[in-house]
Amino acid sequence: MKCTRCKKEALVKLRRHNAKFCGDCFEIFFSRQVESAIKKGEMFSKEEKVLVGVSGGKDSMSLWHYLEKAGYEVVAIHFDLGIEEHSQKSRRIVEEFARQKSLPLEIIEVKKEVGFSIPEVKKQIPYRPVCSMCGLIKRYLLNFWAFREQFPVYATGHNLDDEAATLLGNVLHWQIDYLSHQHPTLPSPHPKMVKKVKPFYTLTEEEITIYAYLQNIPFLEERCPLSQRAKSWDYKEALNFLEEKSPGTKHMFWLGFLERGQKYFRKEEPPLYLGECSICGMPTTQEVCSFCRLMQKVKEREEKYLDRNGGK
Repeated sequence: MKCTRCKKEALVKLRRHNAKFCGDCFEIFFSRQVESAIKKGEMFSKEEKVLVGVSGGKDSMSLWHYLEKAGYEVVAIHFDLGIEEHSQKSRRIVEEFARQKSLPLEIIEVKKEVGFSIPEVKKQIPYRPVCSMCGLIKRYLLNFWAFREQFPVYATGHNLDDEAATLLGNVLHWQIDYLSHQHPTLPSPHPKMVKKVKPFYTLTEEEITIYAYLQNIPFLEERCPLSQRAKSWDYKEALNFLEEKSPGTKHMFWLGFLERGQKYFRKEEPPLYLGECSICGMPTTQEVCSFCRLMQKVKEREEKYLDRNGGK
């Protein structure tokens, strides 16, 4: 098997591109994908400081590694979710990577920050999907920290598979508002909301995994033990089935939506008014933001539980 680009022995075969690459040419392919995404999405420049959310998984670790290697000014932030051994492993990987490369890293312990770990939130609100609540908490804290520390932009490691699965879920449930706004670059709609970007949106999970292995990037391979019932995994499996039958399906679905389909869901409406939460002061369309409403609910249920059990 020969490299499509240089004709040396190939290590990687990418069916959706009908291409084969040696290690060096794959790195060139990968870099061009990311740089094109950053430029096309007007995400950030090398003169801007970028906050990168790092979980310890392959996507965020690869994004952190790539941006640092490519010369971008990056600060990583990791949220310790308090999910026992899983969170301990994730934190060790992130901290060791930062130590070895002398990279700036902020560790935020969710329990210290909001009063509850993710398992404790799940225990008090068992009827709501834990991934939904965890995502809400992480998004709030990531934006809050980025705003407080005056970052102009923050980046996450969401890839093409993630975005295609989200798009499929939005289509199946006809979430028109989400369809109109799903994009790899979300500009700031309020002074307290920092621009959010996804530089890996054109790269598949498989391609990022290959990059991580070729670059010897450490990452946690196991899934979060609380995510076993997440709907997104079902959507990914459905798309993977179609991808196996017809390589490039996910690419055409997600990128085709951005280029040709999304315009049909955009509404000609005045900009949404964002006020500020009466509790935390962060942007919201309601008197109390979703994060504070969730925290209020968790506290109320914990207090009732303690009352029933004599404070234990």
